[in-house]
Amino acid sequence: MTAYRTSTKIKLGLILAAVAIGLASLLFTQRLADRLEAQDEQAVELWARAIEFQYRVSATDVGPAPEVWDDLARATATSDLPVERRAALLAAIDTLREGPPSDGLDFVFSEIVEPNRFSIPAVITDTAMTSAAIARNVDEGADLLALAAEMDRVHPPIRIDGFGGQLVHYGESPLARMIRLFPYVQLAVVALFVLVGYLGFSYVRRSEQSNLWVGMAKEAAHQLGTPLSSMIGWVELLRLGDAVDPEEVADELERDVDRLRRVADRFEKIGSRPALVPTPVRPVLDGVADYIRRRVPTSGPPVVIEVDADADLVACLNVELFEWVIENLLKNALDAMEGMPGPHRVDLVGRRVGDQVVVLLRDTGKGMDRATARHVFRPGFSTKRRGWGLGLSLARRIVETYHGGQISVEATAPGEGTTFRIALDAADTVADIGNADAAEWDGSGTDGRSAAQG
Repeated sequence: MTAYRTSTKIKLGLILAAVAIGLASLLFTQRLADRLEAQDEQAVELWARAIEFQYRVSATDVGPAPEVWDDLARATATSDLPVERRAALLAAIDTLREGPPSDGLDFVFSEIVEPNRFSIPAVITDTAMTSAAIARNVDEGADLLALAAEMDRVHPPIRIDGFGGQLVHYGESPLARMIRLFPYVQLAVVALFVLVGYLGFSYVRRSEQSNLWVGMAKEAAHQLGTPLSSMIGWVELLRLGDAVDPEEVADELERDVDRLRRVADRFEKIGSRPALVPTPVRPVLDGVADYIRRRVPTSGPPVVIEVDADADLVACLNVELFEWVIENLLKNALDAMEGMPGPHRVDLVGRRVGDQVVVLLRDTGKGMDRATARHVFRPGFSTKRRGWGLGLSLARRIVETYHGGQISVEATAPGEGTTFRIALDAADTVADIGNADAAEWDGSGTDGRSAAQG
């Protein structure tokens, strides 16, 4: 249920992140578009005022007839004024005859009015909107009056005083339109990204779930296979009659049944939080090591499994699950030694470090590179051709989720073996685990329950 809720929260977070990115982008680009629109409006206003200025200068440029200037010049030349005064007046008359300087008007016409200095679509019409005089940045053959009316729905027209009055109608520049459309395009890209991420996340989760189910099924078959095979063998011996001692067979069958019970307990406790009891660590390590020693293949190089743990080492454990962790680590160590020249060695070392119990498992196997070591605890990841990648992921779940500890690869290198490190909370005293359970601790450093697994 917790994993399902976490997955739902992640998906919801992706959707909310996409919406937030889209809204933030929309607001930001809207501000950019508004600023660009204000600049476009100023450009159109400048263009309109330049045309208005041209109209006004052209209207005031109509002066007196040339004969008037000639008569004025003759009257001034024949007047009684001083010579210098008459020369200044004649020069002024010549200037007025030529008209005002046209540099400003030429600049306005050649640099502002005539060239297309901006990309804003604009249309100039009369005030009644019955005819269009000038059009800029519009398609040829377009209905200018209809286009002007459409532009007025976006921006109010600018009035030009001249020649009876005219109106400048303008719309949005292509750049402003692109900026307004950009957040929607970006939102579509983000939505596509979230969709791909969601589908990828769902695929990975389904793949991991599939690997987990397959791995659990194979692990269950593997755990049940050993005691069942042993029981089948003892049943066959019973059929031989007096060839075996029935009491001995009964004892062995009882051990195999107990093994089946313990396997069932392991899988049952995977789905619930088990109780942790202060327990001596050394007997647990000895029991699992003894169980694995009896199952080491005799056809290959010899393998030595040694336990070096302080006798007074006590940790808060669930024995059945912690045994499963050590068992999986030892099996992985044996698999890592296959195909390598012997002799081989596996060391189980237990020490107290501060308020923790630290267990190290060292082997002389193939070792791993860094990339492989980073993924060994992932469900479904395995370096073995016939592996299902569940043993170490189960070990991590048991240590970290159920025991509140840590498990990690402390050291490894290709050809130099691997060292796994487990850290658990230490306990000062052994709990009263009941007479039945206490009877199984035989005091010799061996867990009777673990030994019975054989």
